[in-house]
Amino acid sequence: MPFIVVTLVAVLTADVLLLARSGQDVGPVRAQATLKQTPLAQRRPQQQQGQQQPPPVTTVQPVEPLKKLHKPNLFVLTPKPFTNELLRKVAKLRGVRALELADAASVMLDGKRVQTLAVNPSTFRSYTPKVTASSDALWQNVAAGDVAVSFVLGNDGGLALHRRVASPAGTLRIGAYATTGFGAVDAVVSKNVGRTLGLPHDNALIVSAPDTNSETLRKAILRRLPKGTQVAMVNPVLPQPQTPTRTWTSGSFMTGEQITVALKAAASKLGRPYVWGAEGPDTFDCSGLVQWAFAQAGVRMPRVTHQQWVTGPQVPLSQAQPGDLIFWRLDPTNPDYISHVAIYWGNGKMIQAPRTGDVVKISPVHTRNLAGVVRVSPVAAAKVR
Repeated sequence: MPFIVVTLVAVLTADVLLLARSGQDVGPVRAQATLKQTPLAQRRPQQQQGQQQPPPVTTVQPVEPLKKLHKPNLFVLTPKPFTNELLRKVAKLRGVRALELADAASVMLDGKRVQTLAVNPSTFRSYTPKVTASSDALWQNVAAGDVAVSFVLGNDGGLALHRRVASPAGTLRIGAYATTGFGAVDAVVSKNVGRTLGLPHDNALIVSAPDTNSETLRKAILRRLPKGTQVAMVNPVLPQPQTPTRTWTSGSFMTGEQITVALKAAASKLGRPYVWGAEGPDTFDCSGLVQWAFAQAGVRMPRVTHQQWVTGPQVPLSQAQPGDLIFWRLDPTNPDYISHVAIYWGNGKMIQAPRTGDVVKISPVHTRNLAGVVRVSPVAAAKVR
């Protein structure tokens, strides 16, 4: 069966992207490229005298034009680099249309631990949403040594566009805000930059299999790859459920005592600073505050917003009760992505950790870009991965 194996990157759930850092020591590189002006990526400003120079990089080839888009369905992470033999095993599985290799790891950027992908911009762009894939300037900037970060990391995490941030390889320029379509990945760099950051090589694989049951394919991949391999579903292809729609009984939800404990726990952190990626007990981001507060009530919540969105049924805002979760879609580069969460306090108020430079606080509920309200089921929450 013909298939595509190109170099790349991908993203998955927070549980899978607990990525190890490589200990490799790779020399610096230098990039040169013609950068065009677009809404997603703008021309690099000229270096001013006295400014710190970026790390040097090798000359890169122009990024190839966008070709056919591929819908990513599975993200595979292995403890060791993929070999040609392992790639052939995956490629031969029924329904596999295309494969893309990636380097993936957790990297310190601007003092924050950021799940990062090192990619071949020419090929990886085909696995991203169309608005991102279509931006020639964005991918040329990445090829030239910039880092593209998620809107959430940029806006809430304080990584302003065009700012230079500290990394293990020196300073990197924030070249664009862009969604990769993988919720838990917050930064994308070129393969060259990935080497200077010490990312492991070819330890991740994106699988496009748009006509195959993703859960069935996931199990087949796990049987064929080494122990320790992790596989997460992205844009899963699943059969329609054969059972009736689930009925949520009153016993499905948190007790009054659990709600009180969670609210008191969140309120005990009023005034504590927002720190992107922080899970407490002294600093928090929005979903980190939710996870920590609910844990004090014995409720096991998943870590990130798009996972917390599916921890129970949706209810109208007019019927929101204290302890319900309120969600927003604030990312202009990915309007469907759930990017912020708060806990409903009651009387039109919510408790939240808003963004970098702010603190945990109680504020009025606002409805701009509101995604919805979720009533948490502890049983459902514990099953989310």
